[in-house]
Amino acid sequence: MKAPLPLIKWSGSKRSQAREIVSYFPEKINTYFEPFLGGGSILGTLSPSKAVCGDICASLIDIWNLAKMKPEFLSKEYEKRWSQLQQEGYLYYYKTRESFNKKQNPLDLLFISRTCVNGLIRFNKNGDFNNSFHHSRRGIQPFKFKKIIHNWSKIIRNYEFLTKDYKELTARANKGDFIYMDPPYFNTRGRYFGVIDFEKFLNYLQGLNKRNIKFAL
Repeated sequence: MKAPLPLIKWSGSKRSQAREIVSYFPEKINTYFEPFLGGGSILGTLSPSKAVCGDICASLIDIWNLAKMKPEFLSKEYEKRWSQLQQEGYLYYYKTRESFNKKQNPLDLLFISRTCVNGLIRFNKNGDFNNSFHHSRRGIQPFKFKKIIHNWSKIIRNYEFLTKDYKELTARANKGDFIYMDPPYFNTRGRYFGVIDFEKFLNYLQGLNKRNIKFAL
């Protein structure tokens, strides 16, 4: 299956490599786990029968849950903000970005992710979204984005989305399940949301091997 058009363009997207990556996965997977979900291109390409996905960024997971349960509401909220941008101009983008950094509203995040420079999700070391407005683009038009949101809603309707770290999210994984992980690169600071203690992360991978749980990193 080809990767669906993105709901949200997250840093480190593997959309262009998704089919190749999925080709290495086991043919039979009881439950698919993805603890660094991001834009979900691997999830959308694999389209497993059962999935548990998450991230430590609560507003990102809120977007996924809204797409799953309230796609029409999500579409209308984007259209409302997009229309306001056309009326007020680029200052509305920065007003919305400031609002997101204060309140972490997932509806604001989805809007600024679609109107920032090249759609690049970028956070500073304080966890604030800091990418600029893309002046030569107006953001994806609402009628096009609505189709994308509703398509994802169908794909993910039976999946579980949780705001948890990788260890918590995969604690219930068993033999026969499969975990796909695409964490931030080692020693990364800024740009990505959150950081990882990679010594603990490597110990975690050893623990998966001891439990006979297959994974891809």
